[in-house]
Amino acid sequence: MSLPDCKSPGKPSTPNFQLHSQIVQLNIGGQVYCTSLSTLRKCPNSKLADMFTGQHKLRTDAKGRFFIDREGTHFKGVLEFLRTQRLPTEHVQEVYQEAMFYDIKPLMKQLEDMPQLFGETVSRQQFLARVPNYRENLEVIIRIARAEAIANRHSSIIVCILRTEEDVSRYNDAINSLDTDKESVVSFGPWKAPPTVGDLIDCIKMDIEAKGYKITLQPHSVEKGFRFRSYDFFYRLIFTWW
Repeated sequence: MSLPDCKSPGKPSTPNFQLHSQIVQLNIGGQVYCTSLSTLRKCPNSKLADMFTGQHKLRTDAKGRFFIDREGTHFKGVLEFLRTQRLPTEHVQEVYQEAMFYDIKPLMKQLEDMPQLFGETVSRQQFLARVPNYRENLEVIIRIARAEAIANRHSSIIVCILRTEEDVSRYNDAINSLDTDKESVVSFGPWKAPPTVGDLIDCIKMDIEAKGYKITLQPHSVEKGFRFRSYDFFYRLIFTWW
């Protein structure tokens, strides 16, 4: 919830008046906040403090409030930190994005140490950086799924996850047993890090769902009697469109 408009009735204030009065009203993407110049300048080297040095011409809205063209819901987390040094207990990722935009390094540093961000940036993202072409492969999966969505309720993509170099050598034989276009199979790996195939599957599902897609991912078995346990690295990823 944004803070109430604290401007007294009457003629709209001008930007110069706001800066001289030490009380500042902000309109951030339609969210209205009221605070002090000292709070906004709490971190002298930040982009936010730099905005309110008086050396920059900021846009204002019809009521004379400083306007920042950015979604403003989570700015309250930034403002609370500048006022009290308290960290958010929810929407940590979103507040972190705002802290980066306004370049408030003390807040960024403390948020990075919180479990929600530490696990993501230090653990999960560091793992994914060791999986070759991870981000590119996600885009290929989505592109194939969208191409197959025409007049269909589901799109089905075969994903191959190769944990080790040994899996890579077995893959060349196993791929020939698939009853699908080999060009449409998206392969991940191998990687040199402790996380397992199941961990990578969780990451794929998490990151695609974060883009708004509804998916399921299940082992994909091939013809019976095939000499390798193909379901160890073949999976079927199903997009549901409606």
